[in-house]
Amino acid sequence: MTQRPAPRLPQLPWEGPAAGTEAPAVRDVRRELSYRGLEQESAAVAEQLRALGVGDGDVIAVMLPNSIELLVALLGAWRVGAAVTPLNPTFTAREARYQLADSGARLLIGPEIEGTGIARLGPDDLQREPREDIRDGHVDPHRIALIVYTSGSTGQPKGVLLDHRNLEAMAAQMAGHFHLTADDHALLVLPLFHVNSICVTFLAPLSVGAQITVLERFAPASFVDAVRRHRPTYFSAVPAIFAHLSVLPPEVEFDASSLRFAVCGAAPASAALLARCEERFGIVIAEGYGLTEATCASACNPLEGPRKPGTVGPALPGQTIRIIDAEGGEVPTGDRGEIVVSGPTVMRGYLGRPDATAEAVRDGWLHTGDIGVLDADGYLAIVDRIKDMIIRGGENIYPKEIEAFLALHPAVVEAAVVGRPDARLGEVPVAQVVVSPDAGAITADDLLAHCATGLTKIKIPVALDIVEALPRNPVGKIDKPALRRALLTHA
Repeated sequence: MTQRPAPRLPQLPWEGPAAGTEAPAVRDVRRELSYRGLEQESAAVAEQLRALGVGDGDVIAVMLPNSIELLVALLGAWRVGAAVTPLNPTFTAREARYQLADSGARLLIGPEIEGTGIARLGPDDLQREPREDIRDGHVDPHRIALIVYTSGSTGQPKGVLLDHRNLEAMAAQMAGHFHLTADDHALLVLPLFHVNSICVTFLAPLSVGAQITVLERFAPASFVDAVRRHRPTYFSAVPAIFAHLSVLPPEVEFDASSLRFAVCGAAPASAALLARCEERFGIVIAEGYGLTEATCASACNPLEGPRKPGTVGPALPGQTIRIIDAEGGEVPTGDRGEIVVSGPTVMRGYLGRPDATAEAVRDGWLHTGDIGVLDADGYLAIVDRIKDMIIRGGENIYPKEIEAFLALHPAVVEAAVVGRPDARLGEVPVAQVVVSPDAGAITADDLLAHCATGLTKIKIPVALDIVEALPRNPVGKIDKPALRRALLTHA
């Protein structure tokens, strides 16, 4: 076991027993930092933010690829009492401007975005050495830490408010559930604008003094190489990543001997896929379930004891899961109903949307909008989604946002977007569009090119058909279930 210097008492909610020591903390493809170095750089960024007038209650935006700079920016902002809203670095300018404006961000750490008018620092502008003595950190646990955007049923992305208490509870639950210690090593591969990556492979290992290796993005070859070179003990991934790994050619040597376990979440995974990966690579894969509104995870299969294929495990310690009917009553064991969650990880609410908050959180219970079943042992199986959300490779896509952007094209009269099953990604968006009779020679390619001007690549439909009319139900609404049934019949 590695000998470590005597630890000091943690000063901040996310700090663990290695804080301030020379124990290895985090590395990316360019450099690495000890826990002391991470503290110094985050304190330097905090000093820089204070000089720019950023402090308690302010919001800064971070739009960077996975990197040490992104993690340092998070910690630096939290040291001054600011909240962070992380932006997808592949966003178009339109998408980025919306989140920056809605969150009220005072400062952007990332690339220049035309038309924002807010102050900006590039990653190379971040101060690395503190010029003053490092202040003892103290963060109010009720202070907002993250504003993570997730699309809503209206197509307008909503900012989920998570405070430090939420993050601390989630990190502790993850560390406890997976028996993390200072000898663990997390391979961070999911994007850091998601709570999964922030909580499971950053804050949880940080809280116990473990080390973290950051990959900018997932690619099979670089992932296999990183596991071979860095010898991590675990990683968290989405089903699409496990699908890529399951079809690695036999000649590819994937040395998984250092891995103690892997986590699968963010989208439903087939039991067959997880079984193939477990058998091929000789690792335990724990499938879990959760929402951004619950700070990441609410249920997870255990590493030891029964792991039931087709379920996402029991509720994590400290959280409670119930299954309710349309009237809010608890259904009998084994019956289907809406999944509701309570506990210290339930969000504070949606930024600036009191009605949406009141609808989502009632009497302390988060209404997930998902349909599930609890068995006699408390293991949760996800049956279906009430909402129309499409989950493409772990990324949440809401059809109404795509429909609203298609409608901006002058030739478009109506549009409907649904998810089509995909063997590798789970689901992909497809569209049916009605165009104006006088639209001329408008083509599907023209409309897809329009989508590319304002939507992230993963939101662009993989197929688009121009049709004379959309199916409707008896009350006149577009009949999306009929569209989905037609896709399945065609497939």
